Amino acid sequence: MKVYEILSLTPEFLKRLHNFGITPDDYKWVDLYHDFMNMKKKGEKVVYAVARLAEKYKVCERKVYKIIRKMEQDCQICTAEMSEILLNG
Repeated sequence: MKVYEILSLTPEFLKRLHNFGITPDDYKWVDLYHDFMNMKKKGEKVVYAVARLAEKYKVCERKVYKIIRKMEQDCQICTAEMSEILLNG
């Protein structure tokens, strides 16, 4: 399968991801964020969780903080767009 064919499968979905600032590489950090949320739920301090995750995923602590911030961003544009779609059909 060619790149063009893959991109042509879901152009609207890819366009929305792009508009929301979500990059294809962001999928790599879902597990890291999931681990972070589990550690927080267990009562671990953020600084400790970040240090452990940086070691586990072999990235610097600053990168872990950046990933957490990105994953916790509110998708207000998404909500507004979905409301418009639902209202206008």
